[in-house]
Order: sequence, then structure tokens, then C-alpha cells
Amino acid sequence: MFKTGVIGAGHLGKIHINILKEVDFTELIGFYDTNPQTREEVASLYGVKAYENLEELIENCDIVDVVTPTLSHYECAKKALQATKHVFIEKPVTQTLEESKSLVKLVEEAGTKVQVGHVERFNPAFKKAIKHIDNPLFIETHRLAQFNPRGTDVSVVLDLMIHDIDIVLSVVDSSVNNIQASGVSIASKTPDIANARIEFSNGCVANLTASRFSMKKMRKSRFFQKNAYVAVDFLKKNFEVIQMKDITNPDPLIPTIDLGELGKKQLHVIKEDAPEENAIKEELKSFINAINNNEDPIVDLYSAQQALSIANEISLKISKNTSINSYR
Repeated sequence: MFKTGVIGAGHLGKIHINILKEVDFTELIGFYDTNPQTREEVASLYGVKAYENLEELIENCDIVDVVTPTLSHYECAKKALQATKHVFIEKPVTQTLEESKSLVKLVEEAGTKVQVGHVERFNPAFKKAIKHIDNPLFIETHRLAQFNPRGTDVSVVLDLMIHDIDIVLSVVDSSVNNIQASGVSIASKTPDIANARIEFSNGCVANLTASRFSMKKMRKSRFFQKNAYVAVDFLKKNFEVIQMKDITNPDPLIPTIDLGELGKKQLHVIKEDAPEENAIKEELKSFINAINNNEDPIVDLYSAQQALSIANEISLKISKNTSINSYR
């Protein structure tokens, strides 16, 4: 059984530690955090060994789980890969595209595997809905959160929108043709609200909105494609599919639409609640399965690099947009 060590014991780090200490697919050997007080408190709270230095933790494990602030992702992952360890890195993969490209070279040299924590790929609602998503032509996403100082070390694009960027890229098999974006900084030094329009070469358009200054939480994505509409609620973990099908055996209980020259079609509706699953647990399990089976992780460095590249381009467009104002 692989031995896993966690780097970082903040809010999300504690969640990873708590999950890993209970699972049967890996052995949690301990964690490291730069703050001595945090090390002492978390070790006492979870009954897990706190390592006094990063190098010792890396030396004693097979898998390194990096759950630190984004600014330190690269250095932590670099040290782990130089020690030929498998690495799980929370999103966004790194602060800059250059850092992520450097990690690709380190992975090739180490011959180990890396997975990035784009956790919404493992959301049970999306996992069930994805089989209904086929060549979408228009996508609309809303990811809204109430303000929390935690996470404001990066913009809302890297904090929240990047989840939806990754989801969109995972279902659109086409290159990006154009990006438009705008954003507003309200309570932090970086944009707290952002909107982006991503145009793909195949004609698909994705309109993404993210806010960490909302009165209510929302995590919804809508996928429009030929003869179908798919809606996924990542927060409530349910999905809905509305399909237009040719009428073969008419059902009087199913709504019928007259499309004129295109004939009549019936609307078939699928509404499902996904089973209760812990997405973080599932992504960690998936990574370890990939190592065991010598397979590519579901969210590999290339996928994470694509998402980061688009996020950075959106951030650049926002920074150049004169409509950005600070209301502080």
C-alpha cells in the first residue's frame, strides 16, 4: 500500500488529512505545515504525525499531497518530483504557466505521476450527466460564493472560475479561438467578480460567471447541444436532461413540439439526484488507482496546464479592461 504525506494543514489541508486517515486505499503517514502552532493543533486534533521539516516527510512517503496556498505549489511539487515521488496538487496547479511547464519536465525525468485537484470532475452529478453531454454548442456557467477572506491570495478567476474552465475544456473537443472578459475588484486587490466569454474553433461558445461576493451560493452549468439541454447543479448534486426525440410511438403523457417543416418532436425529461459521494475522496482514490494501474490520471498536468492558460488569459483580459474599478 502506498504511503501518503500531506503538505499544508490549512482549511483544505485538514479536509485531506481527515479523509486520508480514514480510507483503505492508502496509508497516511503524516503531514507538514510551515506553522509550528498549526502542526501541533492538527496533530492533536486528528491523531496524525506532524513532521518537523518538509524533506523528512517527502523522504518517508510514496505520494505527496500538496494542499498549500497556490504560491508554494511549484516549490513543494518540485521537491517531491526531484525525490521521484508521485504528486497530487490542489488547483490551480501553479501560479504561472512557466512553473507548470517546468513540472512537466520534472515529471518526465522522475517517471512518476501527477494529478491536479480539479475536484468538480469527480462531482457525482457531473459524472452521471457527462454521458448525456455530446458536442455542446453553447455553455453557461455560474459559480457564486459568499465572501470569505480565505482564497483571496488569488483572483476569483483562479479561485472559482477555473473549476468551470476545466469542466468546459473537458467536454469541448476544440481549440480556443477568442476570449473576452471583464471583472471587478470589490473587497480584495484582485477581481472578486468576473465574466468570460470563450469562443472555440468549432463554433461552441462558453459564457462563464464567477463571484465571491454573492448573497447566495450557486454552482450551476448548462450545456446546450443539438436536440438536447443538460443542466448540472454541482452544489445540490443533481442534473436534468431535456431531449427532443423523433416521434415513433406517440406518448400522450409526453409534451409534443411542432417544429413546422422539421416535423413534430417529443420532449423527454430526465431528472436525477446523484448518489452521495465525497468528491475529494473520489479524486484521491482515482489518483492512486492510476498509479496502481499505470494509467494517466483523469486530471493530468496537461489538462491542468490548459485550464491555467485560459484562466491566465482571462485575467490578462480583465487587467487590460478599463471597466475594472475598485469600490473599496
